[in-house]
Amino acid sequence: MAQIKKRSGSWQARIQWMDTDGKRHSKSKAGFKTKRLAQMWATEQEAKLNQGVNIEREISLYDYYVHWVDTYKAPKVSDVSMVRYRTTQQNILDFFGKKDIKKITRTEYQAFINWYGANHAPSSVQKINGFIRACVQSAILDDYLIKDFTQGVALVANQKRVVAVEYLNLSEIQKLLTATRAGLNPHFTSRYMIITAIYTGMRLSEIQGLTWKDIDFLHQTINIDKSWDAVKHEFKPTKNPSSVRKIKINPQLISILRQLREATSSTMVYINQYGTIPTSGAVNRTLRTILGSVGITKRNFHFHSLRHSHVALLLANGIDIYAISKRLGHSNIKTTANTYAYLIDEYKDQTDKQIIKALENL
Repeated sequence: MAQIKKRSGSWQARIQWMDTDGKRHSKSKAGFKTKRLAQMWATEQEAKLNQGVNIEREISLYDYYVHWVDTYKAPKVSDVSMVRYRTTQQNILDFFGKKDIKKITRTEYQAFINWYGANHAPSSVQKINGFIRACVQSAILDDYLIKDFTQGVALVANQKRVVAVEYLNLSEIQKLLTATRAGLNPHFTSRYMIITAIYTGMRLSEIQGLTWKDIDFLHQTINIDKSWDAVKHEFKPTKNPSSVRKIKINPQLISILRQLREATSSTMVYINQYGTIPTSGAVNRTLRTILGSVGITKRNFHFHSLRHSHVALLLANGIDIYAISKRLGHSNIKTTANTYAYLIDEYKDQTDKQIIKALENL
């Protein structure tokens, strides 16, 4: 039961309760101008107690976010991902300071998104919103909050900050493959990694982490169950559980990998003559050199763009988007559809013709 008293010209409210162990607690607040305001505060606090919220616990959004990242993310995400989480941490501090997480409203969070989105691309806004939404959901589970103040917020972004990437068309992909194969040398494995990316759509860290045990020459498959930490020079888990997969590979790639296998005694597939696995910088330099040698200039095209090239090859040959999603190791088909929407639209006419042909055969 709440106690409402008037002291020194203002009103004070005090509530008391017992926890599950029988221990008595109380919380009070003074300075209300009217008795009604004091009663409203007490009623609100009691309602929170009834909903399981520990009203004694107070923490800022910033401090809870730091706790959440350190507890749930730091032990399992990559160093690259941690940089993004820590950057978001600073963004929260810059905008909200040490404001109590309970006092942040949906309107204030929308203002934060508007502020951040004014100078960031849509993908960056989606990323930071995803981080904070997950953090807020955790705070609700920990009884710091009742409502999710991130729900229903409109994502605002600066379209001018979108980095446009020019991708290869099918004939350019063939030119790149031909030029890359022509310069193969087992002492320098970057070219082998480029060919592997085109033929498999694997991520760079997945390619870097391949061992010969992962290559099944008989059944023509690659088993992907780990990736490579280029900073620590050690294996690490795949990006997510769905990235663990086994994919079929074509005879051309099998032949190229056989040649490389015969030239090395290492357990790692892409070890070069220096006893190291080419880094992102090394493979991108090689990629730019090969593209330049065949007269191909593409803005912002880099090694990861070869994953897009692989998808283009599959779509051009009528491969189902669900099969592509599984091959890429995406957690769900929505991720694939969103990431490669521009390619899916590009091949829509071809798909429509296949649909009409199928219907005509009824």
